[in-house]
Amino acid sequence: MNPDHAWFNDARYGLFIHWGPYAVAARGEWVRNRERIPQEEYARLYAENFRAERYDPAAWAALAKEAGMGYAVLTTRHHDGFALWPTKTSDFHAGAIGPKRDLVGPYVEAMRAAGLKVGLYYSPADWHHPDYPGPFFRDWPGVKDWASPEARERFIAYYRAQLVELLTNYGKIDYLWFDGCIPYDLKRSEVNEELLRLQPHLLITERNGTPSHVHVSEQAIRAPKDPTVLWEACMTLNENWGWHAGDRRWKDAGEVVRMLGETAAGGGNLLLNVGPRADGTIPEESLRILREAGAWLGRNRDAFTRSERSPFGWNNWGRVTVRGNHVYLHLRHGVGTELCWAELKTRVRSARWLESGAPIVFEQTPERLFLRGLPMPLPDAPAHVIVLKTDGKPEALTAQTTFWIPGGD
Repeated sequence: MNPDHAWFNDARYGLFIHWGPYAVAARGEWVRNRERIPQEEYARLYAENFRAERYDPAAWAALAKEAGMGYAVLTTRHHDGFALWPTKTSDFHAGAIGPKRDLVGPYVEAMRAAGLKVGLYYSPADWHHPDYPGPFFRDWPGVKDWASPEARERFIAYYRAQLVELLTNYGKIDYLWFDGCIPYDLKRSEVNEELLRLQPHLLITERNGTPSHVHVSEQAIRAPKDPTVLWEACMTLNENWGWHAGDRRWKDAGEVVRMLGETAAGGGNLLLNVGPRADGTIPEESLRILREAGAWLGRNRDAFTRSERSPFGWNNWGRVTVRGNHVYLHLRHGVGTELCWAELKTRVRSARWLESGAPIVFEQTPERLFLRGLPMPLPDAPAHVIVLKTDGKPEALTAQTTFWIPGGD
Protein backbone atom coordinates (compact mmCIF):
# COMPACT_ATOMS: atom_id res chain seq x y z
CA MET A 1 0.00 0.00 0.00
CA ASN A 2 1.09 3.57 -0.72
CA PRO A 3 2.19 5.02 2.66
CA ASP A 4 0.16 8.15 1.84
CA HIS A 5 -2.97 5.99 1.91
CA ALA A 6 -2.39 4.40 5.35
CA TRP A 7 -4.67 6.97 6.99
CA PHE A 8 -7.68 5.36 5.30
CA ASN A 9 -7.38 2.11 7.26
CA ASP A 10 -6.52 4.02 10.42
CA ALA A 11 -9.74 6.02 10.18
CA ARG A 12 -12.32 3.30 9.45
CA TYR A 13 -15.07 5.95 9.75
CA GLY A 14 -15.87 9.14 7.85
CA LEU A 15 -18.54 11.82 7.47
CA PHE A 16 -20.32 12.18 4.11
CA ILE A 17 -22.01 15.58 3.57
CA HIS A 18 -24.62 16.05 0.81
CA TRP A 19 -25.38 19.76 0.56
CA GLY A 20 -26.54 22.03 -2.23
CA PRO A 21 -29.57 23.93 -3.61
CA TYR A 22 -31.67 20.76 -3.36
CA ALA A 23 -31.67 21.36 0.42
CA VAL A 24 -33.97 24.34 -0.19
CA ALA A 25 -36.51 22.03 -1.83
CA ALA A 26 -36.04 19.67 1.17
CA ARG A 27 -37.13 16.68 -0.92
CA GLY A 28 -33.81 14.93 -1.52
CA GLU A 29 -30.82 15.54 -3.78
CA TRP A 30 -32.45 14.06 -6.92
CA VAL A 31 -35.43 16.42 -6.78
CA ARG A 32 -34.70 18.15 -10.09
CA ASN A 33 -34.53 14.88 -12.00
CA ARG A 34 -37.41 13.15 -10.23
CA GLU A 35 -39.79 16.10 -10.64
CA ARG A 36 -38.54 17.14 -14.11
CA ILE A 37 -37.87 20.67 -12.93
CA PRO A 38 -36.63 22.98 -15.73
CA GLN A 39 -33.22 24.57 -15.18
CA GLU A 40 -34.62 28.12 -14.97
CA GLU A 41 -37.12 27.06 -12.32
CA TYR A 42 -34.51 25.11 -10.34
CA ALA A 43 -32.14 28.09 -10.38
CA ARG A 44 -34.86 30.60 -9.43
CA LEU A 45 -36.62 28.63 -6.70
CA TYR A 46 -33.72 26.73 -5.18
CA ALA A 47 -30.24 27.92 -6.19
CA GLU A 48 -31.07 31.60 -5.64
CA ASN A 49 -32.59 30.78 -2.23
CA PHE A 50 -29.69 28.60 -1.13
CA ARG A 51 -28.09 31.14 1.23
CA ALA A 52 -26.06 29.00 3.67
CA GLU A 53 -26.62 31.74 6.27
CA ARG A 54 -25.73 29.52 9.24
CA TYR A 55 -22.92 27.59 7.57
CA ASP A 56 -20.27 26.74 10.17
CA PRO A 57 -17.81 24.15 8.83
CA ALA A 58 -15.87 24.26 12.10
CA ALA A 59 -19.01 22.89 13.81
CA TRP A 60 -19.18 20.15 11.17
CA ALA A 61 -15.56 19.27 11.86
CA ALA A 62 -16.17 19.25 15.61
CA LEU A 63 -19.11 16.88 15.09
CA ALA A 64 -16.98 14.52 13.01
CA LYS A 65 -14.31 14.49 15.72
CA GLU A 66 -16.86 13.91 18.47
CA ALA A 67 -18.36 11.07 16.43
CA GLY A 68 -14.94 9.39 16.21
CA MET A 69 -14.46 9.97 12.49
CA GLY A 70 -11.14 10.46 10.74
CA TYR A 71 -12.19 12.20 7.53
CA ALA A 72 -15.02 13.99 5.76
CA VAL A 73 -16.29 14.18 2.17
CA LEU A 74 -18.31 17.18 0.89
CA THR A 75 -20.38 17.26 -2.30
CA THR A 76 -18.55 20.07 -4.10
CA ARG A 77 -20.84 19.53 -7.09
CA HIS A 78 -23.70 17.06 -7.32
CA HIS A 79 -25.58 15.97 -10.46
CA ASP A 80 -27.55 19.25 -10.48
CA GLY A 81 -24.36 21.00 -11.65
CA PHE A 82 -24.29 23.67 -8.92
CA ALA A 83 -20.68 24.18 -7.82
CA LEU A 84 -20.07 25.08 -4.17
CA TRP A 85 -16.97 27.05 -5.20
CA PRO A 86 -16.63 30.07 -7.56
CA THR A 87 -15.68 28.10 -10.65
CA LYS A 88 -14.53 29.91 -13.77
CA THR A 89 -16.17 27.29 -15.98
CA SER A 90 -19.81 28.40 -15.60
CA ASP A 91 -22.05 30.94 -13.86
CA PHE A 92 -23.97 28.27 -11.89
CA HIS A 93 -22.01 28.37 -8.66
CA ALA A 94 -22.09 29.57 -5.05
CA GLY A 95 -19.92 32.59 -5.80
CA ALA A 96 -22.50 34.05 -8.19
CA ILE A 97 -25.85 32.68 -6.96
CA GLY A 98 -27.33 32.08 -3.51
CA PRO A 99 -24.55 32.26 -0.90
CA LYS A 100 -22.44 34.61 -3.12
CA ARG A 101 -19.25 33.15 -1.61
CA ASP A 102 -16.96 30.15 -1.68
CA LEU A 103 -18.22 27.25 0.44
CA VAL A 104 -15.46 24.75 -0.33
CA GLY A 105 -12.51 26.77 1.00
CA PRO A 106 -13.89 27.18 4.55
CA TYR A 107 -14.77 23.48 4.64
CA VAL A 108 -11.25 22.44 3.64
CA GLU A 109 -9.69 24.80 6.20
CA ALA A 110 -11.99 23.64 9.01
CA MET A 111 -11.40 19.94 8.42
CA ARG A 112 -7.67 20.43 8.11
CA ALA A 113 -7.58 22.51 11.33
CA ALA A 114 -9.43 19.75 13.17
CA GLY A 115 -6.89 17.14 12.06
CA LEU A 116 -9.33 15.40 9.72
CA LYS A 117 -8.45 14.14 6.26
CA VAL A 118 -10.11 16.22 3.54
CA GLY A 119 -12.36 14.58 0.96
CA LEU A 120 -14.14 16.19 -1.99
CA TYR A 121 -17.08 14.57 -3.76
CA TYR A 122 -17.47 15.38 -7.44
CA SER A 123 -20.02 14.15 -9.97
CA PRO A 124 -19.05 14.48 -13.65
CA ALA A 125 -22.77 14.12 -14.47
CA ASP A 126 -24.25 17.61 -14.78
CA TRP A 127 -27.95 18.18 -15.42
CA HIS A 128 -27.51 21.92 -15.96
CA HIS A 129 -24.84 21.83 -18.69
CA PRO A 130 -26.13 22.31 -22.27
CA ASP A 131 -23.81 19.63 -23.65
CA TYR A 132 -24.79 16.94 -21.13
CA PRO A 133 -27.23 14.44 -22.71
CA GLY A 134 -30.10 15.63 -20.49
CA PRO A 135 -31.35 16.03 -16.92
CA PHE A 136 -34.38 13.72 -16.95
CA PHE A 137 -33.08 10.27 -17.88
CA ARG A 138 -34.61 7.46 -15.83
CA ASP A 139 -31.67 5.25 -16.71
CA TRP A 140 -28.32 7.01 -16.90
CA PRO A 141 -27.54 8.30 -20.41
CA GLY A 142 -25.45 6.06 -22.63
CA VAL A 143 -22.61 6.71 -25.02
CA LYS A 144 -25.06 7.13 -27.93
CA ASP A 145 -26.98 9.91 -26.17
CA TRP A 146 -24.48 12.73 -26.82
CA ALA A 147 -25.84 15.33 -29.22
CA SER A 148 -22.57 15.22 -31.18
CA PRO A 149 -18.89 14.30 -30.77
CA GLU A 150 -18.20 18.03 -30.38
CA ALA A 151 -20.69 18.28 -27.49
CA ARG A 152 -18.96 15.40 -25.75
CA GLU A 153 -15.53 17.01 -26.15
CA ARG A 154 -16.76 20.36 -24.81
CA PHE A 155 -18.28 18.62 -21.80
CA ILE A 156 -15.11 16.66 -21.07
CA ALA A 157 -13.05 19.86 -21.19
CA TYR A 158 -15.55 21.48 -18.79
CA TYR A 159 -15.58 18.78 -16.12
CA ARG A 160 -11.85 18.32 -16.41
CA ALA A 161 -11.27 22.04 -15.83
CA GLN A 162 -13.47 21.97 -12.73
CA LEU A 163 -11.50 19.10 -11.24
CA VAL A 164 -8.22 20.90 -11.90
CA GLU A 165 -9.62 23.94 -10.06
CA LEU A 166 -10.52 21.82 -7.04
CA LEU A 167 -7.09 20.21 -6.91
CA THR A 168 -5.08 23.40 -7.40
CA ASN A 169 -7.03 26.03 -5.43
CA TYR A 170 -7.30 24.42 -1.98
CA GLY A 171 -3.94 22.89 -1.12
CA LYS A 172 -3.61 19.25 -0.21
CA ILE A 173 -6.73 17.16 -0.80
CA ASP A 174 -6.60 13.63 0.58
CA TYR A 175 -9.57 11.95 -1.09
CA LEU A 176 -11.51 12.50 -4.33
CA TRP A 177 -14.87 10.79 -4.25
CA PHE A 178 -16.18 10.36 -7.79
CA ASP A 179 -19.87 9.71 -8.45
CA GLY A 180 -22.28 9.86 -11.37
CA CYS A 181 -19.54 9.19 -13.93
CA ILE A 182 -21.94 8.42 -16.75
CA PRO A 183 -21.84 8.32 -19.81
CA TYR A 184 -18.66 6.32 -19.52
CA ASP A 185 -16.78 7.79 -22.49
CA LEU A 186 -15.37 10.72 -20.49
CA LYS A 187 -11.63 10.09 -21.02
CA ARG A 188 -11.61 8.87 -17.46
CA SER A 189 -8.12 7.38 -17.30
CA GLU A 190 -6.60 10.47 -18.90
CA VAL A 191 -8.38 12.72 -16.41
CA ASN A 192 -7.47 10.60 -13.37
CA GLU A 193 -3.82 10.48 -14.41
CA GLU A 194 -3.76 14.28 -14.64
CA LEU A 195 -5.26 14.59 -11.16
CA LEU A 196 -2.64 12.25 -9.73
CA ARG A 197 0.10 14.31 -11.33
CA LEU A 198 -1.31 17.33 -9.51
CA GLN A 199 -1.58 15.49 -6.16
CA PRO A 200 0.25 12.12 -6.25
CA HIS A 201 -0.87 11.17 -2.73
CA LEU A 202 -4.56 11.44 -3.66
CA LEU A 203 -6.99 8.58 -3.03
CA ILE A 204 -9.61 8.21 -5.79
CA THR A 205 -12.80 6.11 -5.82
CA GLU A 206 -13.23 3.65 -8.69
CA ARG A 207 -16.33 5.29 -10.21
CA ASN A 208 -14.33 7.29 -12.73
CA GLY A 209 -12.32 4.30 -13.91
CA THR A 210 -8.60 3.73 -13.46
CA PRO A 211 -6.23 4.62 -12.00
CA SER A 212 -8.18 4.50 -8.75
CA HIS A 213 -7.80 3.13 -5.24
CA VAL A 214 -11.05 2.75 -3.30
CA HIS A 215 -13.92 0.37 -4.05
CA VAL A 216 -17.33 1.79 -3.04
CA SER A 217 -20.32 -0.18 -1.78
CA GLU A 218 -23.40 2.11 -1.75
CA GLN A 219 -26.26 1.56 0.71
CA ALA A 220 -24.94 -1.95 1.34
CA ILE A 221 -21.96 -3.47 3.12
CA ARG A 222 -20.15 -5.72 0.66
CA ALA A 223 -16.43 -6.29 0.96
CA PRO A 224 -14.63 -6.88 -2.36
CA LYS A 225 -13.27 -10.35 -3.01
CA ASP A 226 -9.70 -9.08 -3.05
CA PRO A 227 -8.70 -8.49 0.60
CA THR A 228 -5.92 -6.10 -0.43
CA VAL A 229 -8.35 -3.58 -1.97
CA LEU A 230 -9.25 -0.47 0.03
CA TRP A 231 -13.01 -0.24 0.30
CA GLU A 232 -15.78 1.77 1.85
CA ALA A 233 -19.50 1.38 2.44
CA CYS A 234 -21.37 4.68 2.10
CA MET A 235 -24.67 4.76 3.98
CA THR A 236 -27.40 7.24 4.86
CA LEU A 237 -28.74 7.95 8.34
CA ASN A 238 -32.29 7.93 6.98
CA GLU A 239 -33.44 7.11 3.43
CA ASN A 240 -32.08 10.17 1.62
CA TRP A 241 -28.64 11.67 1.00
CA GLY A 242 -29.72 15.30 0.71
CA TRP A 243 -31.98 16.99 3.30
CA HIS A 244 -35.55 15.66 3.10
CA ALA A 245 -37.83 17.30 5.65
CA GLY A 246 -40.38 14.47 5.48
CA ASP A 247 -37.97 11.56 5.89
CA ARG A 248 -38.22 10.42 9.52
CA ARG A 249 -36.83 6.90 9.08
CA TRP A 250 -33.70 7.44 11.15
CA LYS A 251 -31.22 4.73 12.05
CA ASP A 252 -30.31 4.71 15.73
CA ALA A 253 -26.88 4.65 17.36
CA GLY A 254 -27.07 0.87 17.72
CA GLU A 255 -27.45 0.49 13.97
CA VAL A 256 -24.46 2.79 13.39
CA VAL A 257 -22.37 0.63 15.74
CA ARG A 258 -23.57 -2.48 13.89
CA MET A 259 -22.53 -0.99 10.53
CA LEU A 260 -19.15 -0.02 11.94
CA GLY A 261 -18.63 -3.60 13.09
CA GLU A 262 -19.66 -5.03 9.72
CA THR A 263 -17.36 -2.80 7.71
CA ALA A 264 -14.40 -3.17 10.07
CA ALA A 265 -14.82 -6.97 10.06
CA GLY A 266 -14.41 -6.80 6.29
CA GLY A 267 -11.35 -4.56 6.59
CA GLY A 268 -13.27 -1.57 5.23
CA ASN A 269 -14.59 1.87 6.19
CA LEU A 270 -18.01 3.31 6.91
CA LEU A 271 -18.73 6.68 5.26
CA LEU A 272 -21.90 7.84 7.01
CA ASN A 273 -23.96 10.64 5.51
CA VAL A 274 -25.65 13.74 6.85
CA GLY A 275 -27.79 16.09 4.78
CA PRO A 276 -27.60 19.62 6.20
CA ARG A 277 -30.52 22.00 5.80
CA ALA A 278 -30.19 24.85 3.30
CA ASP A 279 -28.89 27.20 6.00
CA GLY A 280 -26.02 24.81 6.79
CA THR A 281 -27.33 23.37 10.05
CA ILE A 282 -27.30 19.62 10.54
CA PRO A 283 -30.64 18.10 11.65
CA GLU A 284 -30.92 17.46 15.38
CA GLU A 285 -31.64 13.77 14.82
CA SER A 286 -28.34 13.37 12.94
CA LEU A 287 -26.45 15.18 15.69
CA ARG A 288 -27.92 12.98 18.40
CA ILE A 289 -27.30 9.69 16.59
CA LEU A 290 -23.71 10.53 15.66
CA ARG A 291 -22.88 11.74 19.18
CA GLU A 292 -24.37 8.67 20.84
CA ALA A 293 -22.49 6.32 18.53
CA GLY A 294 -19.36 8.44 18.94
CA ALA A 295 -19.46 8.17 22.72
CA TRP A 296 -19.52 4.37 22.40
CA LEU A 297 -16.77 4.39 19.79
CA GLY A 298 -14.60 6.51 22.06
CA ARG A 299 -14.64 3.66 24.58
CA ASN A 300 -14.07 0.94 22.00
CA ARG A 301 -11.90 2.53 19.30
CA ASP A 302 -9.23 -0.16 19.47
CA ALA A 303 -11.60 -2.71 17.94
CA PHE A 304 -11.70 -0.77 14.66
CA THR A 305 -8.44 1.05 13.89
CA ARG A 306 -6.45 -0.79 11.20
CA SER A 307 -8.75 -3.79 11.45
CA GLU A 308 -8.00 -6.62 9.02
CA ARG A 309 -10.34 -8.88 7.07
CA SER A 310 -11.88 -11.20 9.64
CA PRO A 311 -11.71 -14.93 8.82
CA PHE A 312 -14.67 -15.70 11.07
CA GLY A 313 -18.25 -16.36 9.96
CA TRP A 314 -21.51 -14.93 11.24
CA ASN A 315 -22.97 -15.69 14.64
CA ASN A 316 -26.11 -14.88 16.60
CA TRP A 317 -24.65 -12.46 19.15
CA GLY A 318 -22.63 -9.92 17.15
CA ARG A 319 -19.56 -9.45 14.98
CA VAL A 320 -15.82 -10.17 15.14
CA THR A 321 -12.98 -7.85 14.14
CA VAL A 322 -9.28 -8.70 14.13
CA ARG A 323 -5.93 -6.95 14.10
CA GLY A 324 -2.61 -8.75 14.38
CA ASN A 325 -2.93 -11.34 17.15
CA HIS A 326 -5.96 -9.65 18.72
CA VAL A 327 -9.58 -10.71 18.24
CA TYR A 328 -12.45 -8.40 19.21
CA LEU A 329 -15.83 -9.96 19.97
CA HIS A 330 -18.59 -7.35 19.60
CA LEU A 331 -21.47 -8.61 21.74
CA ARG A 332 -24.64 -6.90 20.56
CA HIS A 333 -26.96 -9.47 22.13
CA GLY A 334 -26.67 -10.97 25.58
CA VAL A 335 -25.92 -14.70 25.86
CA GLY A 336 -26.27 -15.10 29.61
CA THR A 337 -23.28 -15.50 31.90
CA GLU A 338 -21.36 -17.75 29.47
CA LEU A 339 -20.39 -17.30 25.82
CA CYS A 340 -19.42 -20.30 23.74
CA TRP A 341 -17.55 -19.34 20.55
CA ALA A 342 -16.87 -22.31 18.30
CA GLU A 343 -14.93 -20.60 15.51
CA LEU A 344 -11.37 -20.08 16.69
CA LYS A 345 -8.55 -22.50 15.87
CA THR A 346 -5.71 -20.43 17.37
CA ARG A 347 -4.77 -20.77 21.04
CA VAL A 348 -6.00 -17.96 23.31
CA ARG A 349 -3.51 -16.44 25.74
CA SER A 350 -5.79 -13.93 27.48
CA ALA A 351 -9.30 -12.50 27.49
CA ARG A 352 -10.44 -9.13 28.84
CA TRP A 353 -13.07 -6.43 28.47
CA LEU A 354 -11.87 -3.74 26.06
CA GLU A 355 -13.21 -0.73 27.97
CA SER A 356 -12.19 -1.62 31.53
CA GLY A 357 -9.33 -4.04 30.89
CA ALA A 358 -10.84 -6.42 33.46
CA PRO A 359 -9.85 -10.05 32.82
CA ILE A 360 -12.41 -12.69 31.80
CA VAL A 361 -12.25 -16.32 32.87
CA PHE A 362 -11.99 -18.60 29.84
CA GLU A 363 -11.55 -22.24 28.91
CA GLN A 364 -10.51 -23.44 25.46
CA THR A 365 -10.96 -26.89 23.97
CA PRO A 366 -9.76 -27.87 20.48
CA GLU A 367 -13.03 -26.62 18.94
CA ARG A 368 -14.71 -24.35 21.51
CA LEU A 369 -13.87 -21.28 23.57
CA PHE A 370 -15.91 -20.66 26.74
CA LEU A 371 -15.94 -17.18 28.30
CA ARG A 372 -17.47 -17.22 31.77
CA GLY A 373 -18.76 -14.80 34.36
CA LEU A 374 -20.29 -12.38 31.88
CA PRO A 375 -22.64 -9.74 33.34
CA MET A 376 -26.38 -9.76 32.83
CA PRO A 377 -27.43 -7.52 31.24
CA LEU A 378 -24.41 -6.35 29.24
CA PRO A 379 -23.49 -2.93 30.65
CA ASP A 380 -22.32 -1.09 27.53
CA ALA A 381 -25.15 -0.73 25.01
CA PRO A 382 -25.27 -1.00 22.04
CA ALA A 383 -22.38 -3.51 22.19
CA HIS A 384 -19.78 -4.74 24.64
CA VAL A 385 -16.37 -5.75 23.34
CA ILE A 386 -14.18 -8.60 24.54
CA VAL A 387 -10.51 -8.69 23.49
CA LEU A 388 -8.74 -12.00 22.97
CA LYS A 389 -4.98 -12.17 22.61
CA THR A 390 -3.90 -15.21 20.62
CA ASP A 391 -0.72 -17.12 19.82
CA GLY A 392 -0.08 -15.70 16.36
CA LYS A 393 -2.50 -14.72 13.62
CA PRO A 394 -6.08 -15.79 14.43
CA GLU A 395 -7.39 -18.60 12.24
CA ALA A 396 -10.87 -20.01 11.80
CA LEU A 397 -11.63 -23.68 12.44
CA THR A 398 -13.67 -23.80 9.25
CA ALA A 399 -13.63 -21.27 6.42
CA GLN A 400 -16.96 -19.86 5.33
CA THR A 401 -16.96 -18.70 1.71
CA THR A 402 -20.68 -18.12 1.21
CA PHE A 403 -24.00 -18.06 3.02
CA TRP A 404 -26.12 -20.64 1.27
CA ILE A 405 -29.45 -22.02 2.40
CA PRO A 406 -30.77 -24.98 0.41
CA GLY A 407 -34.21 -24.47 -1.09
CA GLY A 408 -37.17 -26.76 -0.67
CA ASP A 409 -38.77 -28.95 -3.34
